[in-house]
Amino acid sequence: MDIRKTWLFQTPIAHRGLHDENRPENSLASFENAVANQYPIELDIRPIDDGTVVVFHDDRLSRMTDNDGYVCNLTRAELAVQRLANTEEKIPTFEEVLSVVNGRTPILIEIKNEGKAGLLEKTALEMLKGYPGDFAVQAFNPFALEYFKHNAPEIMRGQLSCFYEGAALSRFKRSLLKKLKLNRVSAPDFISYAGANLPNKYVTRTGLPVLAWTVRSNTEMETVLPYCENIIFEGFIPIINRSE
Repeated sequence: MDIRKTWLFQTPIAHRGLHDENRPENSLASFENAVANQYPIELDIRPIDDGTVVVFHDDRLSRMTDNDGYVCNLTRAELAVQRLANTEEKIPTFEEVLSVVNGRTPILIEIKNEGKAGLLEKTALEMLKGYPGDFAVQAFNPFALEYFKHNAPEIMRGQLSCFYEGAALSRFKRSLLKKLKLNRVSAPDFISYAGANLPNKYVTRTGLPVLAWTVRSNTEMETVLPYCENIIFEGFIPIINRSE
């Protein structure tokens, strides 16, 4: 299979759904909007206290809700009272999202796991068995991807990375991740790299197809397109004019 000919590199991918002021990121409304406009969806999954897998980007609640604290401390019962960005939208479970999207557009699933790989990955994989649509996974954590490499090698997996400027990581770890030195662990099918850090030799020398994230205007898109096969976008509608 030529991965460059798959859905991953055919249509720009809506970052956390096609969201706006009325349809918050990673909400069911933003995902319905992406489906309606025929864009693939990028979303984030993480576990909460009772093991439920939810779709939410941050580790803290404060940016997207009126509450503080950590998402991981919530239980499924408490999700119902969380409202996203002063709307009626709540934090959805991964199960709910899969049921709502139901194969109507592809989904790119970011595994939000900075710890030991295994439980979240196993749970997600079980939930994806029999899913009636196209999907792929990506992660910053190479060991999360390694789990899929060993347990579901048929699923396309992407190594996320960037230059990690200001990240709370040791210089050694930043260097390993920035330079994609752990690709031998994750064995990715594609690279998903910060568009602001493209081009760079670390990505180029992999020879793998590239997604650029997160692109926020047509001007940014035109700047980065020579160095990638597709983009993950938000805040605008991409207008792509590629010469054949």
